[in-house]
Amino acid sequence: MDVLDEAATKEALRELPGWELTPDALAKTFTFDSFRSALLFVERVGDSAEGPAEAAGHHPHIDIRSGTVRIAIPSRGDGWTHADVVLARRIERLRGEHGHPVGMAGPT
Repeated sequence: MDVLDEAATKEALRELPGWELTPDALAKTFTFDSFRSALLFVERVGDSAEGPAEAAGHHPHIDIRSGTVRIAIPSRGDGWTHADVVLARRIERLRGEHGHPVGMAGPT
């Protein structure tokens, strides 16, 4: 596994606005205008074999509360890897491409 050194980890965080390192996870909180929008985003994160979590073979911890989704990519033990950063980037892109962004929750 390609564990990132401290400098590479800090550089990766600069490229992932809003993401933070906790003692055991790379995490971010996303805010949506409704619970439905939050669920649609989570569905895209884990969407069968095509979602970024399945593609990476690494499943994030997901906490949904109303229109807020907290995603935490747990450390695999030795530190952060390139694969962890790639997964965070893919999740970040899904938020940007999300079909129901804030203010556009879609049909109920």
